Amino acid sequence: MTSIIELHQIRKSYGMGTPVVTEVLHGIDLSIRDGEFAALTGPSGSGKSTLLNLIGLLEKPTSGQILVGGQDTEGLDDAAVTALRGRAIGFIFQFHHLLPGFTALENVMMPSIIDAGWPTIAAKDVALRLLEQVGLKDAADKRPSQLSGGMQQRVAVARALSLSPRLILADEPTGNLDTHSANDIFELLHSVNQQQQSACLIVTHDPALASRCARQIQIVDGQLVPAPGLS
Repeated sequence: MTSIIELHQIRKSYGMGTPVVTEVLHGIDLSIRDGEFAALTGPSGSGKSTLLNLIGLLEKPTSGQILVGGQDTEGLDDAAVTALRGRAIGFIFQFHHLLPGFTALENVMMPSIIDAGWPTIAAKDVALRLLEQVGLKDAADKRPSQLSGGMQQRVAVARALSLSPRLILADEPTGNLDTHSANDIFELLHSVNQQQQSACLIVTHDPALASRCARQIQIVDGQLVPAPGLS
């Protein structure tokens, strides 16, 4: 099975060029395979968010190599990085970041609109299908303020899938939800992973949720360590 993401000896420092340089990631080696369903865990301040930002091409490493779908990202200009990220990676955030002035349908269509430059009939058809897939077929014309927290997160999942990414990065996707809604979102992500074979990396503080993932990746003090119960 091929890897969608490969990280080789990744280091990330902040404060470069200043008297105080802080290295937060120390030589990370990591690969995420197509179709994998994994959790990224670790205490606060361990480097989870920084690692996720690097995997998602939202930041650049201080040193090391990042490959997305086999393509080396070093040397790519901002436009090329943005295009690669848009094609390969879908994002789901804890606070969903839906656009309040747009309907659920329009929010799901947004990545396609940005990609094509305008709304297309095909993008609308895909968005409607995705809303049906996440159980919100009848909520297409509702604005975020008219939806519950769990429903808003379902819209965010549909939006992340709109360009059929090979990798979904979910940053604490259940952290702001009640137990029932959190379980629904987890089951939805697992279903998407199984049906569409999109790899999924979930950042979570919840050990119970992490234990339900096929793979656990743990980071402590900027280094990967064996996950609990694993050698």
